[in-house]
Amino acid sequence: MQETVEPVAGLTVAPAPGCVPRLLRMSDSAEDLAAYREAGGYLPLGSVEAVLEEVRRSGLLGRGGAAFPIAIKLTGVRDAGRRGRETVVVANGEEGEPASVKDKWLMRHRPHLVLDGVRLAAAIVDARRAYVYVSDPESARCIDAALSELDAAGIGEVAIELVTVDPAYVAGEETAAIRAINGGPAKPSDKPPRPFEQGVDGLPTMVGNVETLAHLPFIQRHGAAAFRAVGTEHSPGTFLATVTGGGRPPALYELPHGTRFTDVLALHGVASESVRGALMGGYFAGMLDRAVLTATLDHESIRALGSGLGCGAISVLTDECPVAVAAAVLSYFDRENAGQCGSCFNGTAAMAAAATALRDGQANAADIERLRRWSVVLRGRGACGTLDGAANAAATLLARFGAEVSAHLDGRCPLCACGVRVAERPFGVEGVA
Repeated sequence: MQETVEPVAGLTVAPAPGCVPRLLRMSDSAEDLAAYREAGGYLPLGSVEAVLEEVRRSGLLGRGGAAFPIAIKLTGVRDAGRRGRETVVVANGEEGEPASVKDKWLMRHRPHLVLDGVRLAAAIVDARRAYVYVSDPESARCIDAALSELDAAGIGEVAIELVTVDPAYVAGEETAAIRAINGGPAKPSDKPPRPFEQGVDGLPTMVGNVETLAHLPFIQRHGAAAFRAVGTEHSPGTFLATVTGGGRPPALYELPHGTRFTDVLALHGVASESVRGALMGGYFAGMLDRAVLTATLDHESIRALGSGLGCGAISVLTDECPVAVAAAVLSYFDRENAGQCGSCFNGTAAMAAAATALRDGQANAADIERLRRWSVVLRGRGACGTLDGAANAAATLLARFGAEVSAHLDGRCPLCACGVRVAERPFGVEGVA
């Protein structure tokens, strides 16, 4: 058996052709305070109500995975504050998804854009304190340096604290962030209550993904209409896509929502005819077959195919066996689950074992039927979405790649004939340029 890990040879960073970048900045170094202010950052707050209304009209959706409207989050916490309760903001930069680097890149290269977004969110919900929650040491260093610049310049409408944790897939879940900031382990907790009800120190807390918050300064400066000038009606604006696979080095692209998948392939240097499918939304949303070639990259189009855009991570399948990819993803979930919920601890192990047996030519039809049943009945169990992610990997393998599954049952997979590819973190991006 041949053991390989996806190589990383630097990171390509670029906007899509014709896309004026809102988040990316073509520089190898971190943007300092002077450069950020010269570009129009840290504008006076003005009317907080007006900023919130522009955010609402912009239709900005969360970029962390769930695509939840941030205006609803902000309004819920703001309303709690108006009832006399202190409020808190958390910028979630614990990018536990191995196939995504967008949040790390923003914190390393545009820390002030992130902090400006934190400042605006805090102003909207009337929070006096905020946290930036990270696990990447270089991201933490850049955020800390930017906070020092703000202190020296006397810019401090909100007290922002940096909180670091060890990296883990589950550490990025919003209740895990709250738990860690409160002094506990970075592991999810049962819901309800949700953070907007009881978060940091039991207070209403707005948890926003780093990229999501980084869009707020653009909306404050240019307004909702300008934000919606690109994208689609239901998925407005641009987003950062981490693209891996296809035999190419990883890349971070800023794309308008609605960009054709085939255009991204061309940008990434991958021929459409070589594509077997894609792992969408990082590991969570499962795999699509060649039907992905008909898709546009927006939430409504990808949902219509039974998948999700998630955090914007797209891994292109070309030479990889989908069975081996699914087995690797399921094994990752088995290793990375929090170990707190029996359904998840046992469920991810069982699905990983079945998929690994299939990959290795040791499964039978009964094993596949059990895997199919588990992918249905285990959904929605546990404190976080890890088990749902595992169920998605199993379900999409069985639904989209039936021929490959049958080939493995018969011991005749041509892709695996010369040795099974095993990856601890399939399509994982191990470094950030």
